[in-house]
Amino acid sequence: MGFLTSFFKRAKPLLQLHSGSFSMDRSGNVLATTLPTSFPQSLVQEIGRCVVETFRSSQAAQLPLEELVVHYPGLKITAREMRGGAIVFLSAPNISAPTQQTS
Repeated sequence: MGFLTSFFKRAKPLLQLHSGSFSMDRSGNVLATTLPTSFPQSLVQEIGRCVVETFRSSQAAQLPLEELVVHYPGLKITAREMRGGAIVFLSAPNISAPTQQTS
């Protein structure tokens, strides 16, 4: 059996999908978070920066957004505008739910 184990290696464990939320003020500072400490802080800052920038751009274009939803294959980002800042929810996408298709 030792011969076969050299060909068949154990699969790496899957990364656990992170879920939680964080809030940012209008300056881009993280105020509170429920994300695990293993979630990279640089990624929290980058997601928050993009969300706040999107809300600001929509306000400048006179098309204000209240909510922003982004679907990635392994992560769903839902953000809500809060007086210049934002609250951002990160969750695993619901695989069993059918996706909406627009015509």
